[in-house]
Amino acid sequence: MDKSLDVHPCIQVLSEEAIARIHATSLKILAEIGIRVDSPRAITVFKSADGIRFIDEQHLVIQPELVAWALDQAPASIAIYNRKKELVTHLGEDQTRFGIGVTNLFYQDPQTDRVLPFAREHMRSSVAMANSLPSYDFISTIGIIRDVKPDQADLVATLEMVVNTVKPLIVLVSDENQFQPCLSLLELLCGEVTENPFVIPYFNPVTPLILNNSTAQNMMASVERGLPIIFSNYGMAGVSTPITSAGTLALLNAELLAGLVYSQLLKPGTPVILGSLPAFFDMKTMVDFFDPQTMLLNLACAEMMAHYGIPHAGTSGSSNGWGADLIASEALWINHLTSCIGKAGLAPFVGGSLGSKVFSPSMVVYANEIIEQARHFNKGFIFNEETLAFEEIKKTGFGGNFISSRQTMKAFRTAYHTSSIFPRLGLEKWQELRQPLADTFLRDRTLELLSQPKYPDDRQELLEKGEFFINRIAK
Repeated sequence: MDKSLDVHPCIQVLSEEAIARIHATSLKILAEIGIRVDSPRAITVFKSADGIRFIDEQHLVIQPELVAWALDQAPASIAIYNRKKELVTHLGEDQTRFGIGVTNLFYQDPQTDRVLPFAREHMRSSVAMANSLPSYDFISTIGIIRDVKPDQADLVATLEMVVNTVKPLIVLVSDENQFQPCLSLLELLCGEVTENPFVIPYFNPVTPLILNNSTAQNMMASVERGLPIIFSNYGMAGVSTPITSAGTLALLNAELLAGLVYSQLLKPGTPVILGSLPAFFDMKTMVDFFDPQTMLLNLACAEMMAHYGIPHAGTSGSSNGWGADLIASEALWINHLTSCIGKAGLAPFVGGSLGSKVFSPSMVVYANEIIEQARHFNKGFIFNEETLAFEEIKKTGFGGNFISSRQTMKAFRTAYHTSSIFPRLGLEKWQELRQPLADTFLRDRTLELLSQPKYPDDRQELLEKGEFFINRIAK
C-alpha cells in the first residue's frame, strides 16, 4: 500500500520550559509592578473586578488568577469576512495572512522615488492596487491623509479604504475623537459591522506598562459594538524595553496579557488578537529599526499566543530600507519566510519604509512576490509512489531526459514559481535588452498596477453616501 508522506519545513524558537518561564515572569511583572491606567472609565472597569489591587488611583496590579480567567474567556479562533460577507480566514487556525499599511505620513512615488506628503489620491490608488494583489487579505490604514481638513482626515481615510476594496479592513485612527464617527460611517455604508465582521480596530498601549486613555476608551467602544480587536505593542530595545531579547519578550508579553484582561473585563468572550512589534534603536543615528532578533521575537511571541490559544498579529518586515531596495529586501525576506514557516498569524503592515514614515507601493508589489515564494516554500512536497517517480526513472534510463515524460508534461506549469515582475533572462538575452536593472521591471509592474485599478462595483454609490455623512458632521 502506497503511503504518502508530507514534507514541511518547520521552525520553533521556544521550548516548553522557555514558554513557562516567560509566562511566569510576565505574571510577576503584572502582580508586582503592574500597569498605569489613564482612563477614568477603564479604572472603573478594573475596580469592579476580583484579582485587581490598586496601589494608587491609577496604578494597579493584576493577580495571576485573573489572567488565567481572561485566557479561558477569549476565543482561540476568529472568523473574519470581507464586506461582501464572504469568509476570508479563521485567524488562529489558518496560515499566515498579510496586509498592507500603516499610518505613513509620506508617499514614495514609484516613478521618481520622490517622497510626497501622503494625500487622498495616494490612499485611493494604494488600496485599489492592493485589492488586486493576491498575497494580501487585509488592508490596514495606509497613511494619514494630509490634503484634507485634519478633523476629517481619519473619516476620509476610512471612506477611501471601504469604497476601494472588499477585503477586510484593519482600522487605525490617529485622532481619538474621530474613532467612533469612523465606526458610524462604516455602519452607514455596510450595515451592522459585528455581523460577519470585516473591520478590526487596532490599538496600542504605551510601552512600558501604560494603558493610555485613547486606547482604553476606543477599545471600550469597539467591544460595545461586538467587534474583534487587535491589541499590539511596539517596543524599542534599550529604550522602552530592556536591551535583552528575553527581557523585551517578558515585558511585551505582560502588556499583552494586561490588554487581554481589560478586553475580557469589558465583555467576556471578546475576540482579541495579540502581538508585538519589537524593534531596536540606534543611539548613534537616533533611528529605530527591525533586526534579525526582531524576527526571532516575532516568532517567540507567536508561539506564546499559540500556547495561550489566542490569535496572533506580528511584524511585517517593513520600516527598514529607503524604498523597495536591497536594504528592505533583507527584512522582507526573513520576516515573510519565517512568519509562514512559524506560528505567526497576521502580518498586517507591509509597505512602510524609512522608519515606517513613507509608504512605498513598489515595496508592496515586491513583497507580494516574496510572500508567494515563502508560501510556495512552506508547502513542502509529498513522498509517495508517484512523486518518487521510480517508473519514470526506469523508463528514461541512462543518459536520457525527462522533458517529455508524463509527469513533466502534467506538472511543469505549477512545479516552480514564476514571477509576475521579473523575467528569467540568460546572459545573451539580458545583453540584448541592454542590461536592464531589476528595479526597472519592478517600477514598470507597480505603475501598471496603479494605472489599472480594480474597483468594487458599488464604489461610486458608497463614496457618495460617505461624502454626505462626512460633510454633515463637519457642519
